[in-house]
Amino acid sequence: DVVAAARRTLGETKIGHTGTLDPLATGVLPLAIGRATRLVRFFAASDKDYEATVRFGFATDTYDISGREISRTDAVPAPEHLIRALQDLTGEYLQPPPAFSAKKVGGRRAYELARNEHAVALAPAAVRVARADLVSFSGGRAHVVLTCSAGFYVRSFAHTLGELTGTGACLEALRRTRSGEFCLDDAIPIAGLSEASRVTSALIPLSALLHHLPAIAVNSRGLERVAHGRGLEPGDYERWLAALPHAEWVRLLNLRGDLIGMGTPGSEPGSLHPAIVLM
Repeated sequence: DVVAAARRTLGETKIGHTGTLDPLATGVLPLAIGRATRLVRFFAASDKDYEATVRFGFATDTYDISGREISRTDAVPAPEHLIRALQDLTGEYLQPPPAFSAKKVGGRRAYELARNEHAVALAPAAVRVARADLVSFSGGRAHVVLTCSAGFYVRSFAHTLGELTGTGACLEALRRTRSGEFCLDDAIPIAGLSEASRVTSALIPLSALLHHLPAIAVNSRGLERVAHGRGLEPGDYERWLAALPHAEWVRLLNLRGDLIGMGTPGSEPGSLHPAIVLM
């Protein structure tokens, strides 16, 4: 729906998002427009920040407040037990996705199977939680801020908190405050998508993105080779950086600093293959 609204306002058909939010959630949803759609893989793989409200005392089949109740204890964990559980869910581990998710099983969405009461078994995925800090805890609700890897399910996190504390729990509210380089302060509300001037003023040029990746500026000969998708050699750059051979991806810039492509190291020393061309 957000993509469709942006298409209507900008008159641009080539628009994609970098990772959906659950219906329950609010917050940052970066859109890639035009050539930027070719870079969605980099934006979608970035870490995310969330503000979550976890409700204790019962569990649901969807792991959030909108689901069907499957167990109830009406119990609230002691603060020290909750803090210990949060510590246990920090770091790297395998997380089972919820049955009610967009993961595909045999070509069908898992939530479609779960809604029809079919058994859904999804393989755990490797995730990383850099922080899970308790902001406040009262009335059976814990407000938690999280920094986690792509593919992390905060609903599963809430459900597991209930299991670890023995009280049951589900996700009551969720807000994504950061997705990679994109923060809530830079976002516009959904209602603003109908205002062309507001949308265009919020656009971020490609040259301002992916600065966590190394970059190399190409000369006129390199520019022509990138345009034709041909491999680059040391003579095609203004300057070769020794660290580049160890990078999985390298930003290719023209002499003005515009992003013209993404390269991967070639087999020969100092060579790069322009795997993504944005010219």
